[in-house]
Amino acid sequence: MDLFELTKSLVNMASVTGHERACAEFVRGYLAQLGFQTELMPVSRDRSNVFATWGKPDIVMSTHMDTVPPFFPANEDADFIYGRGSCDAKGILASQVSAAERLKKDGVEDFALLFLVGEETTSDGAREANLHPRGSRYIINGEPTENKLVIGTKGNLRVDIRAHGKMAHSAYPHLGVNAIEKLLDVLADVRRIPLPNSTMLGPSTMNIGMITGGRAANVVPDEAVAQILIRIVENSEPLRQKFVEAIGDRCELEVVRDTPPLLMEKLEGYETDVVAFTTDLPSLTHWGRPLLLGPGSISTAHTDRECVRKADLSAAADLYYRMVRDLKKQNAVSHQ
Repeated sequence: MDLFELTKSLVNMASVTGHERACAEFVRGYLAQLGFQTELMPVSRDRSNVFATWGKPDIVMSTHMDTVPPFFPANEDADFIYGRGSCDAKGILASQVSAAERLKKDGVEDFALLFLVGEETTSDGAREANLHPRGSRYIINGEPTENKLVIGTKGNLRVDIRAHGKMAHSAYPHLGVNAIEKLLDVLADVRRIPLPNSTMLGPSTMNIGMITGGRAANVVPDEAVAQILIRIVENSEPLRQKFVEAIGDRCELEVVRDTPPLLMEKLEGYETDVVAFTTDLPSLTHWGRPLLLGPGSISTAHTDRECVRKADLSAAADLYYRMVRDLKKQNAVSHQ
């Protein structure tokens, strides 16, 4: 398959986080047909990362196979490929495979591909892979960066706040304790917490993404939960302490995910940028020095209009090819 056909085939394979098995098996089989040494790296029951090597890899290209819901299939026009995962990150995966084919054909050796599950939730695929590094010096991660080399990413602090109450008939609310009202009071205080700022990465931002609770309109609710995600720009410990102080003993606080911000190095000859989203890279610290680049715009990722420009896919394949060769030259010079 050419680059665009591979992208569409991958998009048409539903792989919402937790259900990546069919996609992983397809990718492994496809890379084996191209002559790579391939393996499935188990992550959990029925879920595996895909690792493919050509020689002894000192450089690894990597992205993720999972997508956010809901699934919708591929379609295209003259300029774009549409569908869930087209830019985040199946078009990226296809571009990396295209670059790998060309590298192999041109006699470049000692590189690999690592395709991961679970990036859209807790990076469990990356965390498992980090327990089994293969000696690489660099890892080139793919996310939608408009083909710019990202030198800084914000972190990701996900917390749940849980309120407990006591059920009662809504006609006699004094006999119960309203958990939703407790949670709303706490959230009002949490929203007043000042968030840190960074000269390079910009301001931290907070999103109260989901609130659940209650049983019926005529029942005083005994439980309520808020899921909150903060895009952090520094170590999370001071902010976590402010949450503890604001909440006190009124509710329970659970830290679900704490991924730190990441600063990366520049590479001569590549346009650079910083981004607000978080990637698998902070969970892949044993796979080498991190670089981040990929086609597509984050503004369409996770939306019902997700798409990627075909020209950008082709440009990304060229950039990945060039980056692997540039890193090999740089590494060779540093060891002279």
